[in-house]
Amino acid sequence: MKERLLFIDKNHELSVRKQTELLEINRSTVYFKPKGESDENLKLMRIMDENFTEDPTLGVEGMRYELLDLGLKYGSRKIRRLLRKMGIEAIYPKKNLSRRGLVQYVRPYLLRGLKIERVNQVWAIDITYIPMKDGFMYLTAIIDVYSRYIVGWQISNTLEKETQTAVLEAAIKRWGKPEIMNSDQGSQYTCEHWIEFLKEQGIKVSMDGKGRATDNAFIERWFRTLKQKYIYLHPVENGLELFSGVAKFVAKYNNTRHQGLNGTKPTELYTKAA
Repeated sequence: MKERLLFIDKNHELSVRKQTELLEINRSTVYFKPKGESDENLKLMRIMDENFTEDPTLGVEGMRYELLDLGLKYGSRKIRRLLRKMGIEAIYPKKNLSRRGLVQYVRPYLLRGLKIERVNQVWAIDITYIPMKDGFMYLTAIIDVYSRYIVGWQISNTLEKETQTAVLEAAIKRWGKPEIMNSDQGSQYTCEHWIEFLKEQGIKVSMDGKGRATDNAFIERWFRTLKQKYIYLHPVENGLELFSGVAKFVAKYNNTRHQGLNGTKPTELYTKAA
């Protein structure tokens, strides 16, 4: 239901009442506006996201120093809170600090030394913070590692684990099942909900090593491309505009020749073999 709210356009020729009826959602939810971050914090979050995209090893103190160089003086406590809200964690070797109760759902990294030679052999999933002019959303995307084809994506306003299984389920219905599903060790994936869903589907579970920058590199590299070539250059007003923009970007990306694929388009490589 939360995702369907993104399609409500108060300036559309159809009334809000008619739109909510067509989307089968309660009209009152359209007018409910939860308390968000201040304009100052939203601006700070956008700047931190750009810095982190350039250097994913930045932790709280590293980010504080980067902000100081820009003439922005903020305390570590505030920076840490906003980074957590954005779902951002620095990539660097460190002890396993997973919360008790989640360690049982961590799975080993299965891709090391694996020869990836066909489509739907390995998919990778991740979620990222997306800044907008007056707020932010989260984008989940799934990439077929062999072809670099984006097989599924979804925009949401929360980091809830159900969003991850929803986008994966939709991708499976359209393209079939991957043999291996790779993710990081985020709370959305180190939980019973995610592990049991993959187990039911008969999909092997692979997770990045804690603090390893290269294990899930393909989807992270795609997020970086998306942000630098679209998000930062064209800040959007609302969720509907963001959805439309990401859809166009994905279509263009999937149909563009890639140097890393010897000049082949992801869509040609994926659909030819799928």
